[in-house]
Amino acid sequence: MEDTSKYLIHAEISANGVVERSDVVGAIFGQTEGLLGDELDLRDLQQSSKVGRIEVEIESASGRSEGTVTIATSVDKVATATLAAALEALDRIGPCRAELEVTDIEDVRAAKRRRIVERAQELLHDSFDDGVMTSEEILDEVRQSARVGTVTDHEGQPAGPRVADSDAVVVVEGRSDVLTLLRYGVKNAVAVEGTNVPDAVADLTADRTVTAFLDGDRGGHLILRELGQVAQIDYVAFAPDGKSVEDLSREEVFAALREKEPHETVADRPDSQDTVATDGSRSPSPPVDENATTAETPVSPETLESPGPDDADTTEPLRRGASDGSAATDANTPESMPDESEAAETAEEAVSTEALPETLRDHVAEVIDEGRGVVRLLDADHSPLSEAPADEAVDAVDDADPVPTAVVRDGDVTQRLADVAADRGVDRVVGSDRGEFTKRPTSVRVHAAADIEL
Repeated sequence: MEDTSKYLIHAEISANGVVERSDVVGAIFGQTEGLLGDELDLRDLQQSSKVGRIEVEIESASGRSEGTVTIATSVDKVATATLAAALEALDRIGPCRAELEVTDIEDVRAAKRRRIVERAQELLHDSFDDGVMTSEEILDEVRQSARVGTVTDHEGQPAGPRVADSDAVVVVEGRSDVLTLLRYGVKNAVAVEGTNVPDAVADLTADRTVTAFLDGDRGGHLILRELGQVAQIDYVAFAPDGKSVEDLSREEVFAALREKEPHETVADRPDSQDTVATDGSRSPSPPVDENATTAETPVSPETLESPGPDDADTTEPLRRGASDGSAATDANTPESMPDESEAAETAEEAVSTEALPETLRDHVAEVIDEGRGVVRLLDADHSPLSEAPADEAVDAVDDADPVPTAVVRDGDVTQRLADVAADRGVDRVVGSDRGEFTKRPTSVRVHAAADIEL
């Protein structure tokens, strides 16, 4: 019957006494018998499969019983509405006074059509967009494959394909660093593979413009010390503190190379090779020398090899910018920094004095009436547990811990949201409007915002 039903009659029932499901079903059949004539007799319609099984969910507490009744029908709209009105003639269940009120007649086909539309939209979005590349993306893929190349071997050391014939060389720590630079179009890098600098790399630096590009940690400074003793280094560049060269993005790589300094400037710093803090920890990068004029130090354009015809559009010119070190230093002086303790106190006062909603209606006004586009999960005291975007309501309820008592969503209550709420044990779901349901769960109460009293 569920597969062929057209409409679902939803009703709420209450009785002044303790009653069970069988009592409710018997009362419905008994008090509607002969009321509408033979053609609309409920038993005859059920026997001919025009009316489905009467679904009853009822609970008793404090001497009262309350619950819901759901009846599926396959007759037309007029007959269904007439049957629904006849159900409200029920006034007793056994010895108890009772009241049955029809709350909704749901068009099952309309709900199915809505679900078909939603699923079609999901399939259209998910199935046809994947793998579609624009002309620009196709060209970028081709350029990238022509640019990157593969890691070669220079006398046993991982290196880029241009190391042997380039006038400039970039010395890095490991093979993964060489791969990273290759991906960004830098083909003249060679790796030392540890703190013991091989003779092949030392010999390579004798007649080249050499930039040491090292990780922003103590290991990078130890390698720099070794390079300074056995090789001829012209410039030094470090990854940001705590980062490795292999982890940098294209922008970070070229920013670090643009900020390289002459090796003499770094080597002359008294504590640059092994900076030790007062607490015994080691600083990952050399301290800034306020008297060093690094921003005005000219940088040779030969530090990185000039891009060839095949990568001229990707290799950025690595020149140091105009002297702006003083402005950067001034911006970071203690006088210009905000007082963190005052900011923390101000934020704490703002949170403590903020008025929080106290009732369900307050949350409905704040989330739905103001159109915030979120879903808010509430506990039994109507205190907020968490918030998420409204279109992620199903996942928010499904993943919620602890399980919320009520859910307020700026948007319609969908079949999926109601099902997940019922599965998790949510008592009530409030939305901008009640959506159309194939089968509304009986264990969760679904409301539109307008139904919530002030």
